[in-house]
Amino acid sequence: MEEGWEIDPEDLAHISPYLTEHIKRFGEYSTHELGIEPEAYDPKLDVDFAPLREPDQTAGGYDQAA
Repeated sequence: MEEGWEIDPEDLAHISPYLTEHIKRFGEYSTHELGIEPEAYDPKLDVDFAPLREPDQTAGGYDQAA
Protein backbone atom coordinates (compact mmCIF):
# COMPACT_ATOMS: atom_id res chain seq x y z
CA MET A 1 0.00 0.00 0.00
CA GLU A 2 2.92 2.34 0.73
CA GLU A 3 4.13 1.81 -2.85
CA GLY A 4 0.73 2.61 -4.32
CA TRP A 5 -0.47 -0.94 -4.92
CA GLU A 6 -4.12 -1.74 -4.33
CA ILE A 7 -4.36 -4.76 -2.04
CA ASP A 8 -7.52 -6.84 -1.99
CA PRO A 9 -8.02 -8.61 1.40
CA GLU A 10 -9.26 -11.75 -0.38
CA ASP A 11 -6.07 -11.97 -2.43
CA LEU A 12 -3.97 -11.38 0.65
CA ALA A 13 -5.76 -14.23 2.45
CA HIS A 14 -4.50 -16.68 -0.20
CA ILE A 15 -0.82 -15.83 0.33
CA SER A 16 -0.92 -15.38 4.10
CA PRO A 17 1.19 -17.97 5.95
CA TYR A 18 -1.13 -17.76 8.96
CA LEU A 19 -3.97 -20.19 8.29
CA THR A 20 -7.17 -19.65 10.22
CA GLU A 21 -9.77 -21.85 8.54
CA HIS A 22 -10.32 -25.34 9.96
CA ILE A 23 -7.53 -24.83 12.52
CA LYS A 24 -8.07 -24.54 16.23
CA ARG A 25 -5.08 -22.49 17.26
CA PHE A 26 -5.13 -23.53 20.89
CA GLY A 27 -6.42 -27.07 20.34
CA GLU A 28 -9.52 -28.66 21.77
CA TYR A 29 -9.90 -28.73 25.53
CA SER A 30 -12.43 -30.56 27.58
CA THR A 31 -14.30 -28.22 29.91
CA HIS A 32 -16.52 -30.72 31.70
CA GLU A 33 -13.79 -31.25 34.33
CA LEU A 34 -13.59 -27.60 35.36
CA GLY A 35 -16.26 -28.08 38.04
CA ILE A 36 -14.45 -31.00 39.72
CA GLU A 37 -12.82 -29.90 42.97
CA PRO A 38 -9.42 -31.51 43.72
CA GLU A 39 -8.70 -33.32 46.96
CA ALA A 40 -7.23 -31.32 49.83
CA TYR A 41 -3.45 -30.89 49.69
CA ASP A 42 -1.55 -33.17 52.09
CA PRO A 43 1.91 -31.69 52.82
CA LYS A 44 3.16 -34.92 54.49
CA LEU A 45 5.52 -36.83 52.24
CA ASP A 46 5.33 -40.59 52.60
CA VAL A 47 8.94 -41.37 51.68
CA ASP A 48 11.01 -44.36 52.81
CA PHE A 49 14.56 -43.14 53.43
CA ALA A 50 15.94 -46.64 54.10
CA PRO A 51 19.11 -47.52 52.13
CA LEU A 52 18.44 -49.32 48.89
CA ARG A 53 21.30 -51.75 49.53
CA GLU A 54 23.77 -52.62 52.24
CA PRO A 55 27.03 -50.59 52.34
CA ASP A 56 29.79 -52.11 50.19
CA GLN A 57 32.34 -53.71 52.50
CA THR A 58 34.90 -54.17 49.66
CA ALA A 59 35.35 -50.42 49.13
CA GLY A 60 38.53 -50.47 51.23
CA GLY A 61 37.16 -48.65 54.25
CA TYR A 62 36.34 -45.37 52.54
CA ASP A 63 33.51 -44.85 55.04
CA GLN A 64 35.90 -44.62 58.00
CA ALA A 65 37.61 -41.41 59.10
CA ALA A 66 41.42 -41.32 58.92
